[in-house]
Amino acid sequence: MAVTWELRAAFARRLSAMYGVEVPAYTTLVEVVREINAEVVARGGDTGRLGGIERVTAERHGAIRVGTPRELRQAAQVFAALGMRPVGFYDLREAAVSAVPVVSTAFRPVDADELERNPFRVFTSLLTTADRRFFGADLERRLEAFLARRVLFPPELLELARRAERDGGLEEGPAERFLSLAVAAFELSPEPVDRAWYAELERVSSVAADIGGVSRTHVNHLTPRVLDIDELYRRMTGRGVAMIDRIQGPPRWAGPPVLLRQTSFRALAEKRLFREADGRVGAGSLRVRFGEVEARGIALTRAGRALYDELIGEPAAVWERRFPATERGLARAGLGFFRYAPGTARGTGTTRGTGTTGGTGAGAAGTAGRTADEREAGHGNGAGHHDPDALLDDGRLIARPLVYEDFLPLSAAGIFQSNLTGAGTRATGAGGTPYDRAWLSETLERPVHDPFALYEAEQRDSLCRARAALGLPPDPKDSP
Repeated sequence: MAVTWELRAAFARRLSAMYGVEVPAYTTLVEVVREINAEVVARGGDTGRLGGIERVTAERHGAIRVGTPRELRQAAQVFAALGMRPVGFYDLREAAVSAVPVVSTAFRPVDADELERNPFRVFTSLLTTADRRFFGADLERRLEAFLARRVLFPPELLELARRAERDGGLEEGPAERFLSLAVAAFELSPEPVDRAWYAELERVSSVAADIGGVSRTHVNHLTPRVLDIDELYRRMTGRGVAMIDRIQGPPRWAGPPVLLRQTSFRALAEKRLFREADGRVGAGSLRVRFGEVEARGIALTRAGRALYDELIGEPAAVWERRFPATERGLARAGLGFFRYAPGTARGTGTTRGTGTTGGTGAGAAGTAGRTADEREAGHGNGAGHHDPDALLDDGRLIARPLVYEDFLPLSAAGIFQSNLTGAGTRATGAGGTPYDRAWLSETLERPVHDPFALYEAEQRDSLCRARAALGLPPDPKDSP
């Protein structure tokens, strides 16, 4: 029997192979990513703090776009068979300057062990057909009629997906059939595109045309993870690959990597068949798919995210003034999420660089900011038992950062915008249709997880386990 994570890993591998055939430049991107990752590892350093090289090498996130709530529910069923749950709500309509009429979520594993086995994610966007800023009543009616006629996920695939979710996997024969059907559901359709219909939607938004102007969905991009995205950008440019104008997300700076940095090569002209108004079928091309790459950093708390949002667009020098310069500083300020474990020290009163989140020397810097009385409170039977900061100072706890597993709406919108064929149109005076995480959960008939709650739970649980292993009493504040 292929259990859930094995199905997920196999699906990610097959999807990557399929996309490499469809978009050969993606294969070049993966090759350059592997070169750079190998070089970073060879240079030494604690590159595994944000995931071992095996995980980083296998890591991908995909992106798809669907047109209706029914299609989104069916996609959720396919991903549920792979142990991928909806996490987060992203409104790209508000994040984008250009017309990007979609709201999105990400399907991914939510359990730490499942993420470690295979962290495959799919960023999934839904067209907001009822939003009058983009679609008039007549266009909405015709668009929804077009979408209602198409079938993205065949009944056999959905039935196998339900079985896989219920049973935690599939036996060999059904597993092979499920994987074949699932990958095929995201292949680029060979069916001719109605040129006039596609052009009408493209005047609104090329994203709308890519969703509602074709008979099937497809992988919009597939994204490997790189350990040095700045070098990746330079190297791809050096190979003559046209990249978007910048790297989206936080700047490169002297402190620890946080959240998510992304870039991509520009959408390529892909040959497609078009049906003309007189019924003739002829050749043409579309620019809708691109090659994205990402570098993942430390998950930030709500306070950390608020500071990040405040500093968006600021240069690295401003970050270095406003953001803690070490992992230890992020932990002390409550700006980053960490996984805690017992250290080797047992209340010796010494500060160990290797027992901190900042690496050699960071512990000393962290302790310097505390008074002698505060440091002493971390020993004996005092309140220091409940103070992770004090326990880190004396080496009884160690902390490793939690990888940011999610997405940034402004960065996602920036990638989308950089690869649009035009700005599209938006009726600014019209009211937008409200969508939120509660609406999405009701639509999916599944809970949509709050990413902050997932990180908070993992950090809290790790602290509880570490305190128990050290023989320390639990902290009442750590109760869920």
